[in-house]
Amino acid sequence: MVKPGYVRPLDLKRGCIDLSHGSGGRAMAQIISELFAVHLGNEYLGQGNDGAVLPVSTFSTGGRLVVSTDGHVVSPLFFAGGDIGCLSVHGTVNDVAMMGARPLYLTAAFIVEEGFPLADLERIVVSMAAAARAAGVPVVTGDTKVVERGKGDGIFINTSAVGRLEHNLLIHPGAVRPGDAVLVSGDLGRHGLAILAARNELGLRSPLESDVAPLLEPVQALLAAGLELHVLRDLTRGGLASAIDELARGAGCCITLEEAAIPLHPAVDGACQLLGLDPLALANEGRMVVLLPDAQAEE
Repeated sequence: MVKPGYVRPLDLKRGCIDLSHGSGGRAMAQIISELFAVHLGNEYLGQGNDGAVLPVSTFSTGGRLVVSTDGHVVSPLFFAGGDIGCLSVHGTVNDVAMMGARPLYLTAAFIVEEGFPLADLERIVVSMAAAARAAGVPVVTGDTKVVERGKGDGIFINTSAVGRLEHNLLIHPGAVRPGDAVLVSGDLGRHGLAILAARNELGLRSPLESDVAPLLEPVQALLAAGLELHVLRDLTRGGLASAIDELARGAGCCITLEEAAIPLHPAVDGACQLLGLDPLALANEGRMVVLLPDAQAEE
């Protein structure tokens, strides 16, 4: 006998999303409690409201606040070295970090297609939770919507972050000065190549994993060292080429790159030569460019 009000637990191994999971009723409450809250739960997310009440003391340091939001779409959803889950956290944390701020809280909104496997959704949420813990930034509120089959490309994720500026630097293209050094934080093009390999459209096989990673720690190290940072920019869509073009226009100056000095993994370099791709235009998800006085470049 089934008791009145009984709800069968989610079948996270074989079940799929249906329209009721976005309807605002019992099914939606179930997926929140049995999936999202299990992996992302914390004192703020568990308040049971459509928003989160946050302590004022977190912000009342006399500094300035930074807010960023980003929509995440990637195909395929899972790739070597990452997935849309960790990407959605790292991408927004990095956007706040690029302003020289320390991210404090994240929000997450999911648009999921009807028929999407619950096992894949849980895998994505677990990845998000691990990325949020690694960055020390809790997900404090969220939302879930379900669209009809064929209208959502699996899943889209929007994440927003609020952070705090703890310094008085102006990190902005307007701060660029003649003679500034241009540095990158690592070899370029891994993420773009990993996505191309995962799509299997070009018959490309690569041992490389995506470079998707948080950039908060290296930015905080630069700030702690007292360096005069003029610009920080994560090298996502369009890679280094697009970022430098954007910065040059914003600064009203020319920026010259020493192409031979730009680090590339041999596998990225070889694949780009084979396919006729520009490695400087490939996306990255764990690399940044830094502009600062040339005298501080070595440090």
